[in-house]
Amino acid sequence: MARLTVSPTASRFAISKASLLCMAGVVVLAALYWSPSAVAEKPVPIPPPSAQALAGLAPASPAEDTVVFAGGCFWGIQAVFQHTTGVLQAVSGYAGGTPADANYQRVSGGGTGHAEAVQVRFDPRQISYAQLLQIYFSVAHDPTQLNRQYPDVGPQYRSAVFYADASQKALAERYIAELDAAKVFPAKIVTQLSPLSGFYPAEKYHQNYATLHPDALYIARYDLPKIANLKTLLPGVYREQPVLVAN
Repeated sequence: MARLTVSPTASRFAISKASLLCMAGVVVLAALYWSPSAVAEKPVPIPPPSAQALAGLAPASPAEDTVVFAGGCFWGIQAVFQHTTGVLQAVSGYAGGTPADANYQRVSGGGTGHAEAVQVRFDPRQISYAQLLQIYFSVAHDPTQLNRQYPDVGPQYRSAVFYADASQKALAERYIAELDAAKVFPAKIVTQLSPLSGFYPAEKYHQNYATLHPDALYIARYDLPKIANLKTLLPGVYREQPVLVAN
């Protein structure tokens, strides 16, 4: 059946700037995002990595550590981790491609190799990498969707963990194997594990987007529920006031 095709990137900005559109355009875009086929992400209660998954891994840094997560639009991923206790900073950006292509206009075309990603800098004394993985797989995104997250389609929206070292890679591999074996999701996890070759912060207008634009239809539909799910499912690591990127 034929359907209305709207660029995921363009439609996100069209919705966030709905006041600048004519009423007919607003109605069309709202219908697209609020249609029954555009189901908001639902939380999946999952256990943290087991003791077996953690066995033999290098001890965490006593000061701070960093991991880069991708899983759809970076606005929502950033917002979830900004509301996570122990996170020192969560920055929206690009990972997986070259520095020359690390800008929104090129990445949104889908052919750069980059994914919209979030660099999470955290204090292991307050929250562990294992707990961050639990948040990432349970409330931050749906790891079973290949090269998309709901209305956003393309490899730039893929699910990926860009690991900083062998320990991060090993734990992510073991955790994915455990979750797949337990069949906690209705389909197999498609998250890519890739070495972090570089992270490039996104443009300033992308930083803190969910906090600054809570009334935008896209944020209200897809990202605010993620924050609410974090608070409901993992109240022990939820923080009410987000840690924001200074612009």
